[in-house]
Amino acid sequence: MHRGRRAFRAGPRRLPRASPPLRSARPPRALAALAVLAPAFWACGDEADRATPPARPDEAGVGFRLETVAEGLEVPWSLAFVPDGRIFVTERPGRVRVIDADGLRAEPWAELAVAPTGEAGLMGIAASPDFERTGHVYVVGTFATDDGLVDRVVRLTDRAGVGVDPVVVVDGLPANRFHAGAALAFGPDGMLYVTTGDARDPPAAQDLSSRAGKILRYRPDGGIPADNPFPGSPVYALGLRNVQGLAWHSATGHLFATDHGPSGFPDEDFRRGEDELNVIVPRGNYGWPEAAGMEDRPRFLPPIAAWTPAIAPSGLAIHSGHEFPAWSGDAFIGALRGRHLRRLDLEPAPGTTTGWRVLNQAALLEDDLGRIRLVASGPDGRLYIGTSNRDGRGDPAPADDRLFRVVPR
Repeated sequence: MHRGRRAFRAGPRRLPRASPPLRSARPPRALAALAVLAPAFWACGDEADRATPPARPDEAGVGFRLETVAEGLEVPWSLAFVPDGRIFVTERPGRVRVIDADGLRAEPWAELAVAPTGEAGLMGIAASPDFERTGHVYVVGTFATDDGLVDRVVRLTDRAGVGVDPVVVVDGLPANRFHAGAALAFGPDGMLYVTTGDARDPPAAQDLSSRAGKILRYRPDGGIPADNPFPGSPVYALGLRNVQGLAWHSATGHLFATDHGPSGFPDEDFRRGEDELNVIVPRGNYGWPEAAGMEDRPRFLPPIAAWTPAIAPSGLAIHSGHEFPAWSGDAFIGALRGRHLRRLDLEPAPGTTTGWRVLNQAALLEDDLGRIRLVASGPDGRLYIGTSNRDGRGDPAPADDRLFRVVPR
């Protein structure tokens, strides 16, 4: 892979003519009616709740159960909530689906001609902070070009309940069938954060002229913020292998990220690698491929948690809802290979390298749902989790893949 220095293009552009257009679903009924139903939607469960694990306590004695929000999804990767109560979900083959007060809509909100190969496809999604005014929804996906695979951040506009007017706001991000990233989120600062994997080129993660193996920070229009830590560059943090989860702590504003460690590829030393949870700071270098896991290396920031054998950490949420006060401030991670939801009890640790420590952790729902990828915190203060059993590495149940809401027992 060529990693020579290149200019980073700022600003949006329309999808190129060569890219197949989005295929939009037929418009649903009026959104005004949905807005009236939204409060009831957040409060209710699914009457058809079935094939879900029994209610149980976690190790802290917190009792919870799962409500089925949607089923029959195909590799749901990420979700976004909008103020009228709808939930937008990406499916890796290229569809954006919508869940409203009546459940999962049969027709996609939008479809993108992504390259769903290996671990790549349609991945992260984020609703713009000004969605009520603009209707903007951002997604990141892997696309095939004459020169190979690239990741792109595409902005769509919600109009009459359909995603239209696709605009590429960030193009040419490094991609591969494996280690393609790609989480997407708006930060408390209103900036757009996107993660990239090392695209099977580990040294690129340490190369500031490459956008591989990084957390990148952009303006919503795809431009580079003037206050980025490396002037003129979208790079916010580096030395990462394949970040698939981003979340901010609502009380402190700190950014956390999950990172996949080495998994036995021939060009990697599996013995040195561990999956990680990191506290992300501007200019932070997290060591890959020169360091992994809890190695004590002066140049690099260590994780606050690491796992060997690998659990394949993906989606990430920091719980801040009014329910489950015993979980307040805890991190929740979807474990793909580990087949569980991992809870980590976090505590600020002033004076330490990272400023945080993990007091204890527990594996919830172990082997109950299969591969768990999607984890998100909803505006109702509840956790949402989704399975990834139809991704070619799981054992799908008839209703998979499914999205659940965690509620008190």
